[in-house]
Amino acid sequence: MSVRGDTVGIVGAGAFGTGLAVALARSGRPVTVYTRTPSVANAIAATRRCPRLPDVDVPSSVKIIGDVKELAAAARYIVLAVASQDAPARLAELGGAIDGGHVVVHAIGALAGPDDERVSVIVERATPALRIGVLAGPALPRDLGAGQFASMVIASGFDEVVRETRRLLNLPPYLRVYGSRDVTGVELASALAGAYTVALGIADGIKVGAGPRAVAITRAVAEASRLAETAGGQIRTMSGLAGLGNVLVRAGDPDDPDYQLGLALAREERIEPARFTEGARAALAGVRLAARKGVRMPLLAGLAAVLSGKASVRDAARLAADNVAEEE
Repeated sequence: MSVRGDTVGIVGAGAFGTGLAVALARSGRPVTVYTRTPSVANAIAATRRCPRLPDVDVPSSVKIIGDVKELAAAARYIVLAVASQDAPARLAELGGAIDGGHVVVHAIGALAGPDDERVSVIVERATPALRIGVLAGPALPRDLGAGQFASMVIASGFDEVVRETRRLLNLPPYLRVYGSRDVTGVELASALAGAYTVALGIADGIKVGAGPRAVAITRAVAEASRLAETAGGQIRTMSGLAGLGNVLVRAGDPDDPDYQLGLALAREERIEPARFTEGARAALAGVRLAARKGVRMPLLAGLAAVLSGKASVRDAARLAADNVAEEE
């Protein structure tokens, strides 16, 4: 393989993009990270620390650039790791730089754009990439950066994408990557996992107890599975790494922004939409998608009501519990 074929390109120097870059670089994999934020690039160059993952040293072998065309020339395999609201713009830039020989996978746990689309759909429309996929699962940025055990799933309709992802990103025993063909299910599982992490932050914040918390988790998997099946995904995906596994790892993590948002909501803090996390945005988008598909999702609807200011935390919790009980 050529150097270009062995290099992983990452769009975005956020917490996940940086953590993944560090994990790969420590294993000897060539990594190039593209960021449009000069302050982040300058900070990494000067201190070998990323402001968005400040406790992790970034190896000098991680190349930080600000030119997307340079990224396309350096790496055939590219990971999109930006916030969902930035995805359309970053993909438009990427689309003008890459060609059909590139592999593009994304690691965005939310739906995107004004139509609440799965990000893979936007990748198909905005870029000439022919082989695309989605990365998801309980791989925390801190764990990736510290060399702790983590796992992910790569979903693609192309076996070559799964093979190439496992060749480039699988770093046993610290990072294990599993394959799937259920792109729709994995994307929805990843997005909804963030939403339910917010919900469990609320549950922990108001101290519902272990029993009700377990009920919330199992019902979340059930209602998310209904939506996935209706949208064309597989039911079992929601109980796998991208869905349930993701929630179990994140819901309780003091560094997880979705979990911390849930705790803040439980304290009845006023959260402006500009401060919404990916999980919050996924909750609102998921409720809209569920309405279009005719799927009842009482837990997600309760969370969306809290986020939109239509219900208090405790009123939404009671309403969700009543609606879930009606389904038993």
